[in-house]
Amino acid sequence: MTFAGFLRLAWQTVLAPRDVARLLLSLRLGHEALLLALALVLVLNTLIFTVSVQVSPPDPALTSLLGNPVIFMLLMGGTLGVTAIAITWTGRALGGVARIEDIGLLLIWLQALRMLVQLAVVALALVNESLAGLLVVGAAVLGVWILVQFIDEAHGFAALGKAALVLLLGVTGLVLGLSFFLTLIGATTMGLNTNV
Repeated sequence: MTFAGFLRLAWQTVLAPRDVARLLLSLRLGHEALLLALALVLVLNTLIFTVSVQVSPPDPALTSLLGNPVIFMLLMGGTLGVTAIAITWTGRALGGVARIEDIGLLLIWLQALRMLVQLAVVALALVNESLAGLLVVGAAVLGVWILVQFIDEAHGFAALGKAALVLLLGVTGLVLGLSFFLTLIGATTMGLNTNV
């Protein structure tokens, strides 16, 4: 795929996310292709994020975590994997038919789109940080809308409310599971003042 083709498909995702989901799912990519695509978006997103941290540094409390590209990439990869599992299992519990490979592919595509947004945010932050912040909020809302459409198409619900419920339950389970895991390893108190 050429870069122009990538941009056309990205724009089509905004205009008709269900059509793009159908197209992506029809590819029926193998595990090797999915893992290669995942590795590519993880590396590129990490590079872009590293540049954005240099342009607009995060809160100092997060610098140790987000300042290390390897940790960021591992966190992002782990989050994508667990999100794919959560959305697949939750959707199946509600009568959906998506395979984990289907959800994984759609999440990988969304991460590819996230790269474009991150590039635009970095460029805009150099000019006006407030506009860059508005772009982040707008892209987040649009990303949720696209993800709900993708979930609906992959699971074959034909009901956006059910797809939204899958997303809500999947993310809730993800947050609870992550909180439990962080509590087990003692990470919830790292860096916090003991007098608070």
